[in-house]
Amino acid sequence: MKSGFVAILGRPNAGKSTLLNALTGEKVAIVSAKPQTTRNRIAGVVEVEAQKGVHPAAQIVFVDTPGVHKPGSHLDRRMLQEVYEALETRDVVLVLMDATRRVQFEESKSGGDGVEISQVPEGEGPGAPGVGGKKINERTKWVSEDEFLFGLIRKVDCPVFLVLTKIDLVPKDHLLPLIDTLTRQFNFAQIIPISARKRDGLDLLVRKIVDALPKGERYYPKDQYTDQPQRFMVAELIRESILVETGEEVPYAAAVVIERFEEAKPFVPRKKGAVPARAPLTRIAAAIYCERDGQKAILIGKGGAKLKEIGTAARRKIESLLGTRVYLELHVIVEPNWRESKSFVESLDWRNQLERLGEDQITEKDADG
Repeated sequence: MKSGFVAILGRPNAGKSTLLNALTGEKVAIVSAKPQTTRNRIAGVVEVEAQKGVHPAAQIVFVDTPGVHKPGSHLDRRMLQEVYEALETRDVVLVLMDATRRVQFEESKSGGDGVEISQVPEGEGPGAPGVGGKKINERTKWVSEDEFLFGLIRKVDCPVFLVLTKIDLVPKDHLLPLIDTLTRQFNFAQIIPISARKRDGLDLLVRKIVDALPKGERYYPKDQYTDQPQRFMVAELIRESILVETGEEVPYAAAVVIERFEEAKPFVPRKKGAVPARAPLTRIAAAIYCERDGQKAILIGKGGAKLKEIGTAARRKIESLLGTRVYLELHVIVEPNWRESKSFVESLDWRNQLERLGEDQITEKDADG
């Protein structure tokens, strides 16, 4: 058997989350036409059956990452560090390039503003504003986002695949000049054109990944398709509805925090042959954070109409995820300039949320005891 981690990198809207969902066959990551939809590392687990004479069975852990873009806030810098953390543990890297978009490679020139990653001085640990031994130095020069992306992969020591996405939207003769431009920048182990929407090229991509993976056992149980807890997936589905239902700056200034999650109690019939009651009910309360009163007014809408639309759309998606009826309660809170608040941004990470939940449960047990 083979197993390993595959980091998915790319510019915003390159199709990373769409590919992850297509590979897993599940709604693992939210998707929208707006850039910077993904804010956290998201793992999707794919079980690959053995094919006699082709490859052994494998478990591939795909790690979706935020789109590589110029950071303008602490939230953006945290998103960029999610990319770096995904690169710290990986066996293969997929670089997704949107075949419909023109690429830009240009060296930085003096006087420009930008971002580079440098090592944290010894003794500082993974401190602010960096994570995992890296920090972001905003005083250095920013190159084009394509060049910055390729600068990341030039530092890795594993196979790197070029994955051209959305090939169903461009003429085939457009691909060769694009491939020529990109291969001048990096010697890719594989070049695979795909259309995740039509599933073109996905079987070939999986087969080539399995070939490149090391031998190893499963990292996750066979029936598990993501590492995300349901609370985080629910929060993301609410945020997806905000992305769809609102425009302008509101989606980028919105964050969702689950305040209460009461799981549905399983139905147990009182006697044999009893008619089952209606589907169990899950009760969820969530806060939508924004930065200004004007954004709050947009989110709520006239007479609460917009918030109701967001809630209705989100509830349907959550019911599909959980397999229960859902009672969803939403309210909007103004948290001025939260994207620049390190503590608030860190609190949105579901890993930190799980740690706090565990601490709260220990405190409650101690109080009861």
